[in-house]
Amino acid sequence: MRIRTARPDDAPGVVALRTLVYPYLVRGVESTRKMIAEPPPEEGWTAFVAEVDAQVVGWVSAQRAGWTSTPDFGELNLLHVHPEHRRRGVGTALLTAATDHLRPLGIRRVRGTALPDGLPFARRHGYEPSRELRYSALDLDRVPALPEPPPGVRLLPIADLDPHLLYTADIASAADEPGDVPVDAISYESWRYDVWDNVGLDKTASTVVEIDGGIVAFSLVKRDGGRMWSDFTGTIAAYRGRGLARLAKTAALHRAAANGVRVAYTSNDEANAPMLAINARLGYRPVASQWTCLAELA
Repeated sequence: MRIRTARPDDAPGVVALRTLVYPYLVRGVESTRKMIAEPPPEEGWTAFVAEVDAQVVGWVSAQRAGWTSTPDFGELNLLHVHPEHRRRGVGTALLTAATDHLRPLGIRRVRGTALPDGLPFARRHGYEPSRELRYSALDLDRVPALPEPPPGVRLLPIADLDPHLLYTADIASAADEPGDVPVDAISYESWRYDVWDNVGLDKTASTVVEIDGGIVAFSLVKRDGGRMWSDFTGTIAAYRGRGLARLAKTAALHRAAANGVRVAYTSNDEANAPMLAINARLGYRPVASQWTCLAELA
């Protein structure tokens, strides 16, 4: 077993491993290749793979959480190991490599995620469960009919938008999202990297709600073939309670289905009752859960 820094040509193996362990996550080979070759700006991002007989059997990425004002906060993303290679020290070796990367960045508090059966591993390494993330899926041949928008409301694809307008709406909508730390410090450069310039972003299906020339709600779609991920659906606080998030998401799902997407996946924090209710009304079914886990670095 060998732990090394991930390379762009690892992308097919990384995606195959992720699909096996997390079949409800959506990120394609080209999107993964670009992430490894051109890491997120200003966040000290890196990734490690575990390799056995030239096969990728484990993955983790680590970075400073540049999207929050919480100081010295870092993230370990999707630490996972092939089922046939577990309980052999692979996960521990990946975790060690990732935390050794974070310490020189001044990170003192770290968030990771764990599947329910991975919680004993997390606890052994000093990570305590914090919040439940609920994953759900929807077959797009069952999407409810798209209601007629109210007077003065327009549904538009994001393809022809000025990205700065969507960035402003995204940041405003995310400011009070439930989570371990606030999402309140996303730079335009980081947002553009993660959202607008993401290889998987479907700018035809992704939909905004426009009122009086302003973006007040939106639903973003990231796609890989016939599968999609509802990346974020949000509404600016002053326009909540009018059904606009549901309208945007329903329109995005219909547009994705018209272009060949067959199944949609999404996730929500356990405390995000409004979005959980929207997804239930749209027909999403629960498929999995994970837990965020927090630890202090010595």
